[in-house]
Amino acid sequence: MSASLTLVIVMAVMYAAGVYVMLERSLTRVLIGFLLVGNATNLLIFIMSGRPGSSPIVTGTSVQDMVDPIPQVLMLTAIVINFGITALLLALIYRSWWLAQLGDEGDTLTDEHATEGAADATFRSSSDDDDAIAESIDEFERGDGATSDEDTSKADAAGRAGASASDERNAR
Repeated sequence: MSASLTLVIVMAVMYAAGVYVMLERSLTRVLIGFLLVGNATNLLIFIMSGRPGSSPIVTGTSVQDMVDPIPQVLMLTAIVINFGITALLLALIYRSWWLAQLGDEGDTLTDEHATEGAADATFRSSSDDDDAIAESIDEFERGDGATSDEDTSKADAAGRAGASASDERNAR
């Protein structure tokens, strides 16, 4: 198949215009340039796909009359990729426009909970946890480690009673 000279010229102009427009600083121009380059790529795949023929799915035709399905698949893939990147660029354009409308405020969020000071009092420092863990390990190593608060209070009371009895013996 001989490619149509018109399609080749249109493809070349689309590539040239797309690259030229993509070199601008504006994201909108980058988007337009990317769309031009993507469509020029689809046109390139179409031009290089070969001669027209019958569908490869239809049976009863000879292999020589069938068209190659690979360029069609490549073109569909290029369309999907072009659509995805276009959506990403549109999101970036919207976000930059939104940030530009905010002005000096920028992308800061107001602190809705700045007036709530009571919440800070309920949190403990991580060093308190470390001290409690070290204390329970020490109690366990001494052998008087208790498993509950009631056992701890009983152990403390028994320890105090034993200490006061030994103090009385030493006093006599």
